Amino acid sequence: MRDYVLIGDTTEDIAPEVVKTMDAKLLPFSYSINDEIFPFYMDERDGDIKDFYEKLRKGSMPVTSQINPDSYKSYFEEIVKEGKDILYLCFTSGLSGSIQSALIAADMINDKYPDARIEIIDSFSASVGGGILLYESDLKKKEGLGLDELKAWIEENRYKTRHWFMVEDLFHLKRGGRLSTVEAMIGSALKIKPILSVDEEGKLVVKSKARGTGKALDYLISRVDEEVSDFSKIHFNIGNADSLEKAEKIKEMLLERGAKEENIFISSIGPIIGTHVGPGMAAIAYVNL
Repeated sequence: MRDYVLIGDTTEDIAPEVVKTMDAKLLPFSYSINDEIFPFYMDERDGDIKDFYEKLRKGSMPVTSQINPDSYKSYFEEIVKEGKDILYLCFTSGLSGSIQSALIAADMINDKYPDARIEIIDSFSASVGGGILLYESDLKKKEGLGLDELKAWIEENRYKTRHWFMVEDLFHLKRGGRLSTVEAMIGSALKIKPILSVDEEGKLVVKSKARGTGKALDYLISRVDEEVSDFSKIHFNIGNADSLEKAEKIKEMLLERGAKEENIFISSIGPIIGTHVGPGMAAIAYVNL
């Protein structure tokens, strides 16, 4: 049986120190800001994430774009040349067309390397949700699951990934078409914090609205309370868009409920997702196994 490589991408936010424990590779997505293009790597070699959010606060308007087939082909081909197969857990098709580019690239490689196997799986997840699904998938691979077994496991358990997050600045959601200008203006004036999630099609949905940060964080944890019976058995991925204080508060609430400290990851929201949610966003994600 041929060896295979598990691949994710840098829309799947997870802390760099956690990435170092994983065997999975992370394919970099790119963003542009102030007319400069940067590939985003989890180790921040492209620039400090705090600097990115500071630019947003000062009015910079970054742009993201999906990966084209040629970029996918170059990345995949290097692995195929080593005689290895590929299992790629891709950014949700509900928010990006990148998966189509990946499928095109896989077809191009198969024309040249007919024995190569490249499996593309839609994660139906984003940001810390994608990150924790990739982490759990990596653990299963380390347990010895073959490509077919891991593919089946992901296809079943991707629907158990839970995403809950709040945003601070409504105008970033307005830019993305999630709120109208009037809603953004009124919500900001009233200090309304939208609570969002990702549905089973991998699309962003507004689930509720809370007045003030404290109530928003309480709402996030209340949704976890509804589903999780034993917090000690779950890996939690807490995301923050230069909002570490909120992430630490979420962690504190999880510990109070019996979560293990070593199973709680605090991850920065990278520029690919941060472009669309803005600074101040806080999130929690887990796979409800």
